[in-house]
Amino acid sequence: MAHVNLKDVTKIYDGDVLAVEKANFQISDESFTVLVGPSGCGKSTILRMIAGLEEITEGDIYIDEERINDIPPKDRDIAMVFQNYALYPHMTVYKNMAFGLKLRKYPKQEIDQRVNEVADILNISHLLNRKPKHLSGGERQRVAVGRAIVRQPKVFLFDEPLSNLDAKLRVQMRMEISRLHDRLKATIVYVTHDQVEAMTMGDQIVVLNEGKIQQIADPGTLYHKPANQFVGGFIGTPPMNFIDTHIENDNGTPKLRFEDYSIELNSDLQTVLNDLSESSVTLGIRPEDIHVGENGENQVLTQVELVEPLGNHALLYLRTEKNNFVAQSSLVNLPQHNTPLTVSFDIDKAHLFHPETGDLLT
Repeated sequence: MAHVNLKDVTKIYDGDVLAVEKANFQISDESFTVLVGPSGCGKSTILRMIAGLEEITEGDIYIDEERINDIPPKDRDIAMVFQNYALYPHMTVYKNMAFGLKLRKYPKQEIDQRVNEVADILNISHLLNRKPKHLSGGERQRVAVGRAIVRQPKVFLFDEPLSNLDAKLRVQMRMEISRLHDRLKATIVYVTHDQVEAMTMGDQIVVLNEGKIQQIADPGTLYHKPANQFVGGFIGTPPMNFIDTHIENDNGTPKLRFEDYSIELNSDLQTVLNDLSESSVTLGIRPEDIHVGENGENQVLTQVELVEPLGNHALLYLRTEKNNFVAQSSLVNLPQHNTPLTVSFDIDKAHLFHPETGDLLT
């Protein structure tokens, strides 16, 4: 396998449309790196530049120590799995998987050995004589993955490969691709807009928005220490709650106020506010850190707008006079719609963000 290095990689379309701006990151050998973000954020463009399907406007891409900017796609030793499978409809599964090896003039015996080995790994040996039109979506995706694996490339590129599958099959294919990564010790770059998919599969996640990298981290760091308000709101289901607050001074102790509620802070957050020149700050808190009941500190009286039972827990959509937020509850006796409910904020789990830049302050 190999490592990939992007240095100041920029892509501009039609002279003035900035798709990717100075992307700098490394993909370690045998790592599973996920590029995630909303539609149009530049993640697929980065993948296609690594593959050689898009020209690089500025910057350099290296595989191992070799600069590949001017190397044709076929010579980069990369295999790509596309969103739409891209199988040849007139060929059998066997011929689809063997096609790349035949182009490279591998011996017939080696082609046969590789195809059969990979088909066995993917549990598609019984499909080798079928054509794509006789396969389900999940089976077609396995064939597309198999076609990439038989190549034994330096780097695997996956461009939203599961987006056409139903929810149950997506979960199954996530596990299968993760198991393949562990088995093959492959270097994988995987693009998705689904943050759940990113968090469950990647050991390194690159979060993008509007062509810019927002944060590069492991799943735990992204969730518990988002670099900015965008990452906090994008990572997590449901996303982090954000409340605009004013900073008030209570005999030298900084507190936060929104509407008629005063939020007391721990010493770490107080220190952050003491060093801040702004008069306001955005409070970020995840749904599981908003607790139902009148036993905790920093209590807020809310109105229940919607209750969404999800088996062993429920999501409570709450509102105050000017704010809406979501809490997660494990209550057996769930509140009714349009009833008052007191909740408390676990301030030790909260985050503070700059009111203008959105950058994390804690």
